[in-house]
Amino acid sequence: MRRTRPIRLTAIFCLLLVASAAHALRLHAPVAVDTQSLRARAACSGGFIGHELDHITTASAEPVGYYDSNGAGLAVGDLNRDGWLDIVLANLAGDSHVFWNRGDLRFERLALPSRTPARAAATVDVDGDGWLDIVFTQQAAAPIYWRNRGDETFAAQVLSGVTYIGYAMNWLDADGDGDLDLVTGSYDVENEKLLGQTAPRSGVIYYENRGGSFRARRLADRSNTLAILTRLNQEGEPEITIGNDFAVPDRSFRFVDGDWQELAPLEVMPHSTMSYDAADLDNDGLPEIFAVDMKPYADDATTMAQWQPVMDMMMAMPHVDGDPQIMENVLYSGRGGAANIARDLRLDGTGWSWSAKFGDLDNDGYQDLYVVNGMISVELFSHLPNNELVEENLAYRNFAGERFERQPGWGLNDRASGRGMSLADLDNDGDLDVVVNNLLTPAKVFENRLCAGAAVEVDLRWNEGTAIGAQLSLETDEGIYQRAVTALSGYLSGDSSRVHFGFPADEEPQRLSIRWGDGAHSEVSGLAPNTLITISRD
Repeated sequence: MRRTRPIRLTAIFCLLLVASAAHALRLHAPVAVDTQSLRARAACSGGFIGHELDHITTASAEPVGYYDSNGAGLAVGDLNRDGWLDIVLANLAGDSHVFWNRGDLRFERLALPSRTPARAAATVDVDGDGWLDIVFTQQAAAPIYWRNRGDETFAAQVLSGVTYIGYAMNWLDADGDGDLDLVTGSYDVENEKLLGQTAPRSGVIYYENRGGSFRARRLADRSNTLAILTRLNQEGEPEITIGNDFAVPDRSFRFVDGDWQELAPLEVMPHSTMSYDAADLDNDGLPEIFAVDMKPYADDATTMAQWQPVMDMMMAMPHVDGDPQIMENVLYSGRGGAANIARDLRLDGTGWSWSAKFGDLDNDGYQDLYVVNGMISVELFSHLPNNELVEENLAYRNFAGERFERQPGWGLNDRASGRGMSLADLDNDGDLDVVVNNLLTPAKVFENRLCAGAAVEVDLRWNEGTAIGAQLSLETDEGIYQRAVTALSGYLSGDSSRVHFGFPADEEPQRLSIRWGDGAHSEVSGLAPNTLITISRD
């Protein structure tokens, strides 16, 4: 189905005009451009091919119980600047690992000895030296980072001024000064169990980066945060949304005039938010936001019997009249603000879902959805073998933003109890591969062999590092596609700073527009399909 270019162009230009007026696009930023051809694809299979990695996220004790059942995350980034995206896998009861990408999906493992259980992972340039560092959140402790020495070795260091307990995190340049600020959220139910009391240094914390040292501001005293979404609104202002578990309402904040202001609660939100991601699903220039909860993806007798004890427990929880929380996924429409369209697109129940992310898996110009599922817990599933709810991961193809359909034929319906997951082009062939950090079984890379469509991939560089927070628009002869550079999304999972644009093979890319984090604007023309473009701003 062809996209209607005039409607999409109108929406994009209106957004650019609003953003320009509100955020004052002060200057045109000159850039240097380097273009390389992407590699030829391997033999096509019409699906994905799974490859195991030599990493197993293990629990502190078995049988697995709260809160090891939540597993750990991962991150993707070019840590040694060789042009190949590397993988970082967090662990709970063993070493975390870096998997150096040597090309052709060959990986070399480096252990990062664990001090405490690692949760979320991110690859960001903490110290501004041009090398991506590795940051982990930890169980009942403040985040730490491994400083990249630039020679494929790392030094474990503390983040100066980062002292509050953080389970989930995200990074953004909230104040537009060119360095990255940090947002963390604690998981208080876990902290109280492990520490035996209310944790004094918990809550939602914003850390302003002040030349390598961070200054903390507490935005919320308590939280049960599993996911944090960062984005720019239509006025170009930074916003964060805190996704909370265990019936704690999600909260949103906007950065205005140098300070965070809490926004009014949404009219509908998940009861137990596990994951957040945002994407323009219908290519109208307005991003949708997906918040993931736990709800069976099937209603047959066997599935319902597996879920019934947990559903009974959740239904027995006290409910307040007017409570905006519902026990299912929520998909906020870009057009209707807080309007929930998850049921309309049949995305309201995707299983016991963890990381859920959008990406154009089949290079048709529309961003698809992948969700990893499963749960292992002696407290919740003692009625099942090995205390495990075994579920398929789900891949959904996006049909022009009008409907999503499951694609079991793609070979992404693994049943290995996934937790962290990210999408990235690991073999530099122009399509998105998938990496999943499973609990108690080996992590996996799923190689994309769909061999569909074409792509342009973009690496942005600014201040010697990546340009987290930048917004990109790729115009082809048929329409416009939008992306943003993000540090983390989904559940505990760091994103690659390399942006992927898929589109049909008969489309011609024409122009790339970039809105940098400080409001400056750049344009690159003369594009070619199936290329990797590195854009460096002075």
